Amino acid sequence: MAERIVVGMSGGVDSAVAALLLKREGYDVVGLFMKNWEDDDDDEYCSTRADLIDAAAAADVIGIDLEAVNFSAEYKERVFAEFLREYQAGRTPNPDVLCNAEIKFKAFLDHAIALGATRIATGHYARVVQKNGLYELHRGSDPSKDQSYFLHRLTQAQLAKVIFPIGNQIKSEVRRIAQAATLPNHAKKDSTGICFIGERPFREFLNRYLVREPGPIKDPAGKTLGQHIGLAFYTIGQRKGIGVGGIAGGVAASGTGNAWYVAGKDMASNTLVVVQGHDHPLLLKRSLKAQDASWTAAAPREGATHTAKTRYRQTDATCLVMRSDDEGIGLEFAQLQWAVTPGQSVVLYDGAVCLGGAVIQ
Repeated sequence: MAERIVVGMSGGVDSAVAALLLKREGYDVVGLFMKNWEDDDDDEYCSTRADLIDAAAAADVIGIDLEAVNFSAEYKERVFAEFLREYQAGRTPNPDVLCNAEIKFKAFLDHAIALGATRIATGHYARVVQKNGLYELHRGSDPSKDQSYFLHRLTQAQLAKVIFPIGNQIKSEVRRIAQAATLPNHAKKDSTGICFIGERPFREFLNRYLVREPGPIKDPAGKTLGQHIGLAFYTIGQRKGIGVGGIAGGVAASGTGNAWYVAGKDMASNTLVVVQGHDHPLLLKRSLKAQDASWTAAAPREGATHTAKTRYRQTDATCLVMRSDDEGIGLEFAQLQWAVTPGQSVVLYDGAVCLGGAVIQ
């Protein structure tokens, strides 16, 4: 009998092509559509129903069964509750990282094994390479689509059970394969934003769950410039929507022409600190500390030189590992880093290999 692989199908072209390629290789492929959010089923921003229809249509063309499973309770408990806690504490979390570790490669994996699968597959742009008895997480071949950053918390046990069928492809080739196979979603626009928020205005969404605690907006000298609506609603490096120098945070009232940026949050005094100019010293950091580390294999050794990303859409930055222990890591960068944000993940690389990462403090 052929090996059974359950493919997470989101309704998008990437996961559809992942299923198609595995089917062509002779695997017993089953599609699984995960519903992780159900609070807004009738909301204009919620695309769950349309995505399920797209996934089912693609599965029909590929010739595989599709099951829909509801992980909303697990998602709310393991991902969304932590997301709100972090925002309330003044940090800026990355729920997609937690979703991969807790839902897509834990709850989904457990469900797939119960269906008789030996492994699962997704449409992520990343690769798993077995080397010296270990499983390495590698960047995807398409540098503009590489998603290893979001997968950095996967363990050896999880990596041993996952396949990324399009990890060696570039996006244009994935769309070409889909079109040649007449998949109905071959030209579907890529989804953006956090899965449970979709395209809706972010502040509007947070408003429904977090209490507003207004306080002063001050410059580094302590001069009060205005009032914020609550520290949870701002992030380091934010320019638009601060409410200083115009709603868009544009030209300053002082007439210097430099835009205002969020540079810090003083939780004790409920103060939002803003500075003028993209390259203000308070927005630039040479080093960082990070906790709650997760490594795909072993922790990086102290004194080692690697590259790191402090946000997804960032060019790799060379760094030195100053500390690496059970508490986390300390890094020093060769170049100043802009808007290093507490709550976000710093992810380390050794060339093409994603080593893992930790949460910036």
